[in-house]
Amino acid sequence: MISSLTANRLLAGPPLSGDPESYDAHRARLGPLPPAYGNGDLITTLETSGLLGRGGAGFPVGKKWRAMAGRKTGRAVVVANGAEGEPPSYKDRTLMTYRPHLVLDGAALAAEAVDADEIVLYIGEEHEDAVAAMRRAVRERHSDLRRPVRLVEAPIGYVAGEASAAVHYINVGDARPTTTPPRMSQVGVGGNPTLVQNVESLAAAALIARFGEDWYRSAGRLARKGTALVTVTGPVREQGVREIELGTPLGEVIETSGGRRDDISAVVLGGYFGTWTRLDESWDLPLDPDSMYAEGLTFGCGIIGTLGTGTCGVSATAEIMGFMARESAGQCGPCVYGLGAIAEAMRRIAHGTGTDDDLDGLYRWVSQVPGRGACHHPDGAVQLMASAMHTFGDDIGYHVRTGRCSVTRARLGNGQG
Repeated sequence: MISSLTANRLLAGPPLSGDPESYDAHRARLGPLPPAYGNGDLITTLETSGLLGRGGAGFPVGKKWRAMAGRKTGRAVVVANGAEGEPPSYKDRTLMTYRPHLVLDGAALAAEAVDADEIVLYIGEEHEDAVAAMRRAVRERHSDLRRPVRLVEAPIGYVAGEASAAVHYINVGDARPTTTPPRMSQVGVGGNPTLVQNVESLAAAALIARFGEDWYRSAGRLARKGTALVTVTGPVREQGVREIELGTPLGEVIETSGGRRDDISAVVLGGYFGTWTRLDESWDLPLDPDSMYAEGLTFGCGIIGTLGTGTCGVSATAEIMGFMARESAGQCGPCVYGLGAIAEAMRRIAHGTGTDDDLDGLYRWVSQVPGRGACHHPDGAVQLMASAMHTFGDDIGYHVRTGRCSVTRARLGNGQG
C-alpha cells in the first residue's frame, strides 16, 4: 500500500500505480517552482522547518545547505542521491518513479541556493522504472532547469549509496567510500565542493519552498514536526511505502498496514544500519528520530521490518550479517575480518553448530569493531548486531546450548530453522 497524509504532501497527487506524473500535471497541481531567493531565504525557511535528511543520517537539511552556500571558494555541484541500496527500502525509487518532477524541483532549488553549476542524478541501476522516469522528466523540462543535469546510474551494492562512495563513483567509476579529509563539501565531484542530498529530502524541500515552514510543521505529533516516507515489510496485509506524521506510534503504523500485534514478535527499525526491538516493548514507540534515539533505536531510512512470531530472529539476523559482510567495501580490517567473523559466528549459531566461543567472540567483536573502519559500514552493521543480541539474547543462547531453534523448536545443523 502507498498512501499520503494530506493534500500536497510527498505522495499526494495521481494514483501511484500508473505512469509518472508529467511536468504539465505536476505544475497544474502544485504551481510553478518559486525561486530559492524571493520572499525570504529558502535556507532559512528549511532551518526553521526542522527538516532532517532522509538518507539515514538525519542531518538537518538547512544547516547542510547553509554550510555549502557559505563556502569561500569554488563552484558547487549538487548530487541527488537515489541509489537506495538498502534491500528492504522502496521509498526513494517510488518517489522518483511517480513524482520525478518533485525530486527535480528540490535539486534545482538546492543548486540555486548553494550556487551550483551542475546537478547530478545518482540513481541505482536496478531501479529501472525510476531511472526511466527521471530521464523522461529531465527531457520534459530541460529548457527551464537553468543548470546542466546529468544522470549517473549507481552500481548495485549496499555501500554505493554512501555519500563519498557516490562522489567517488561519479568521478572515477569506483563506488567505494573514501576517507576524509578533504570533505566532499570541499572537494567532491570534479574536484568541486559538492552537496549530496537524498532524493526524499530534496522533494520535501521543494514542498517547503512552495508552502512554507508553518505548513510543513502543521504535521507531526511531537516536538519534531513534518512527515516522512517509511517502507513497511513482513507479515502485514499491505506492505509498501507510506507517508506518516513524525511521532506516529509504531503500533498504529502496523495496524493501518493490516498487521496484527499477535502475529509479530519483533521489528527492525531503520534498515540494516538500524536496530532490532521487540514489538511488545515498542508498540507505543513514537516513530520520531529524537524519541527513538533516546531509546537507543534508529529511524534511519524509514524501514519498518516486521518479524512474524513463527520466524527465527537469530536466523534473520544471521542473514543480514552475512549480507553486510559480503557488501562491505573490503577496504579495512574491521569490515574484512570483523564483519566476516561476526557473520560466520552467527551463521553457525543460526544453524545449530555454534559454540560458547562463538558467543564470546560476538560480544568481543561488537565492542571492538565500532569506530575503527575506513567508513561507517562496520559501525552500522555492528549496531544492528548489538541490538539483536539484546533483543534475541535468550534465543541466541538457546541455539548455542541445544542446537535447536527456540522459535521453531526444530533440530538444527542443516541450515533449517
